[in-house]
Amino acid sequence: MYAIIATGGKQYKVAEGDIIKVEKLGLEAGAEVTFDQVLAVNNGKMVVGNPTVANAKVTASVVEEGKNRKVVVYRYKRKTGYNKKKGHRQPFTKVKIEKINA
Repeated sequence: MYAIIATGGKQYKVAEGDIIKVEKLGLEAGAEVTFDQVLAVNNGKMVVGNPTVANAKVTASVVEEGKNRKVVVYRYKRKTGYNKKKGHRQPFTKVKIEKINA
């Protein structure tokens, strides 16, 4: 059984027991979070929502919060001496999928 959920402007395919990284939720480790934007559920038969599946929820627990690897942005223009180097680390929340209710 798996579900497709939407959170943080992205969509994730999840099954029970999966650990995924989502956009930062601002919760401590051990907290429970419920995703109610379930776009599709497959438990032998595919159910697709319009836009979401009615009465479907995915329950997860927060494992940790942190920052991803650094992404280096380098801008350069030849012959003019122009260059800029910036770095960015996107914050994330790692969650473990506990239960899919559909």
